[in-house]
Amino acid sequence: MNRRDFLKKFTGSILAGIGVASGSFYYAHQMEPTMLEVKREKIISSKIPPAFHQFRIIQFSDTHIGFHYSLEQLEELVHKVNNLNPHIIVFTGDLVDKPNEYKNYEQLSAILSMLKADYGKYWIYGNHDHGGYGTDLIKNVMERANFSLLQNNLQVIEKDFDRLNIAGIDDVMLGKPDLYKTLQNANPNLYTILLAHEPDFVEETINYPVDLQLSGHSHGGQIRLPFVGHIYTPDYAEKYVKGKYDIGSQLTLFVNSGIGTTRLPYRFLCSPEIHIYTLFSKI
Repeated sequence: MNRRDFLKKFTGSILAGIGVASGSFYYAHQMEPTMLEVKREKIISSKIPPAFHQFRIIQFSDTHIGFHYSLEQLEELVHKVNNLNPHIIVFTGDLVDKPNEYKNYEQLSAILSMLKADYGKYWIYGNHDHGGYGTDLIKNVMERANFSLLQNNLQVIEKDFDRLNIAGIDDVMLGKPDLYKTLQNANPNLYTILLAHEPDFVEETINYPVDLQLSGHSHGGQIRLPFVGHIYTPDYAEKYVKGKYDIGSQLTLFVNSGIGTTRLPYRFLCSPEIHIYTLFSKI
């Protein structure tokens, strides 16, 4: 190969590399963050009572509104969730990215209030909800939207004389989680669902009569590479990052990859998602 041919091939390779990098950058910034996936999961257990057979729970998490996620996008999400006809809706933390800087709280409450679920809407604090002086701000938003806060407490859901437990803890990083207090009066024979923002808390949950833990916080890594997986996750989302984990013989953990982005406005091989869990009574 003469010098001229070499330079032509070398220049072509450089330009091709720049083109691939530019295309990947555009995809990760403009396209994938809007490609919402609906993940459907079956939860089968002999502890699920017959009245809750085919009971639908929708989880959404980590919207981080104000950081490249708008109220218009949230309204689209609300319509999508309602079209799935959930019995219960749960939000597992980090509603607004920087609560002390956000201004449109009244409109935010109005949009969230449009979510419909016959057996209730529940939420827990994430670290961004407590951070930035957001504790009371976010609580007021969710109260006006008719969400019930689970902060180291538990609710018993009743349907046709059958019951199950739904519990939630305070945020691990910036709150005061107390699972013992949360479950001290719970009936351990009832199927029990725990909302915990940080997934790695499951290492503590395994010591209690909990059947299902639903978490967020990790964003699934937000940026994932082929054969490598996630590059970075925050504290308390380092071991359990994305998807389903069977913890021991009793407990199942699901980690939701969230809706919005934080720190960097990119998603790559890690689309935003909501989960719909359908309960099945195992006779």
